[in-house]
Amino acid sequence: MLLRSCHTYRNLLQTRLLHTRPAYREDKRWPGWEVVVGIEVHAQIKTRQKLFSESLTSELGHTPNTNVSPYDAAFPGTLPHLNFKCVDLALRTALALQADIQPRSSFDRKHYFYSDLPTGYQITQFYAPIAKDGILKLSKHNLRVRINQIQLEQDTAKSMFDPRRKQSQIDLNRAGTGLMEIVSQPDMRSPEEAGDYVRTLQAVLRSVGSSDGNMEQGSFRCDVNVSVNRPGAPFGTRCEIKNLNSVKFTMIAITSEVFRQTALLESGRPVAQETRGFDEAKAETFKLRSKEDAPDYRYMPDPNLPPLLVDAEYVARMQEGMPELPERTRARLVARGLSERDADVLMSVDSGREVGFDGEAGSGGAVAYFDALAHGRDAKVVVNWTTHELLGQLAARKDKALTFSQNPVSVQQMGELIDLVQDGSLTGTSGKALLRHMIANPSPARPAALAAEMSLLAMTDRASSADALRALCEGAVAALPQEAAAVRMGNEKVIMKLVGRVMKESRGRADATAAAALFREMLVHSS
Repeated sequence: MLLRSCHTYRNLLQTRLLHTRPAYREDKRWPGWEVVVGIEVHAQIKTRQKLFSESLTSELGHTPNTNVSPYDAAFPGTLPHLNFKCVDLALRTALALQADIQPRSSFDRKHYFYSDLPTGYQITQFYAPIAKDGILKLSKHNLRVRINQIQLEQDTAKSMFDPRRKQSQIDLNRAGTGLMEIVSQPDMRSPEEAGDYVRTLQAVLRSVGSSDGNMEQGSFRCDVNVSVNRPGAPFGTRCEIKNLNSVKFTMIAITSEVFRQTALLESGRPVAQETRGFDEAKAETFKLRSKEDAPDYRYMPDPNLPPLLVDAEYVARMQEGMPELPERTRARLVARGLSERDADVLMSVDSGREVGFDGEAGSGGAVAYFDALAHGRDAKVVVNWTTHELLGQLAARKDKALTFSQNPVSVQQMGELIDLVQDGSLTGTSGKALLRHMIANPSPARPAALAAEMSLLAMTDRASSADALRALCEGAVAALPQEAAAVRMGNEKVIMKLVGRVMKESRGRADATAAAALFREMLVHSS
């Protein structure tokens, strides 16, 4: 009876999707074929504690098997206790994705037997999820991807292989960590749309503080369902590619799988429904196992967890406190005069609101830093200093690159530095040197005091600075006679080499434009 119901539901869903599917667009990479992609994202919820226990959520680098409770290790007699911070962040995610929050959801046991699953089952919300029917807008591809459902579930442990001892080892730190499984409808039609979907979803989750979205660290993992069919025909047999951990590899894996499936079909062979992995070195997918359906997992209601009831008034209060979402943030930044590229850079760097250990969101990230810095200042000047200089110098440190969250330069310090450059107290070169010093030597000292201490303040007294500049230019001519001769012969491009000498000797304090004009007067107009 259950199998018949599943097949009936699948047929109804297939009919509905045929009527709502996007229009076919020819792709030169696989002419005559339509690619259909759906994505299941497992996003780690950004809370201090796990979903059903008081154990701390582990981070990359934590000592194995240190954040484990008896419940996480499946000791007999232990019971789950729901972490309501995980529920709050899942609701926040649902609101951001315009999903219908369910007043009643429930938890199921999904049974399968792997060494990294201590209990032999995973607690999830397959049949009665916390939210359904959302939308994610992809601005780059002008596409609305439908979200089928958002469900809470617990993560598995981590399986590791020791090649020296030839042993598999289990780290239970990750076992029981709270996840949101966000399941899309098969609305994407290319690897590029899938990549856009993943990046856009990352930005949304970061903006509401529900997940940090770090694929490289394993807190945001994608399972991608891929099928191909002839235009207008029913969807083909789908294969699921598991545990993709970067946007780049997600797109490459989809491309590889499309070529594999089209090659099979064009040779008259069927595509088997199966679960596949992705070999990053070969850029190919490979078979893991035959694809399971719901009956294979023997779902059953969890007897230890009552239904989760969500009050409408509680959701309304949460809606009032929702932060600005990425689509609106991008529009606001562009309206202030920023380019699309600069807006994307700000939004992609430690973007959005950061969630503390209490699960509450607080202001943070590059956009909030820029907003505070640009108050009363030219937005274009501020974004250039933020994206080109500050972010560039954080990443270019020789000893250890810093992320934006590790930025030691406060908004007040950065604002004063920009003001010093804008009013001529510092040259641009000296400003960059001062910023580099402030990053390497964090302190609460004001930039003006540091600049004076380091003798970086510009030559502001006209009489003395004019004499000093002439002396510097004459010294550059004497030190670089061949370059000076080339300028006298009419090659004015070489002037910039002479100017570079002046800037080096003055430690960036000289006016580069004035130095170039003086060189023209000394070498070009006088000859």
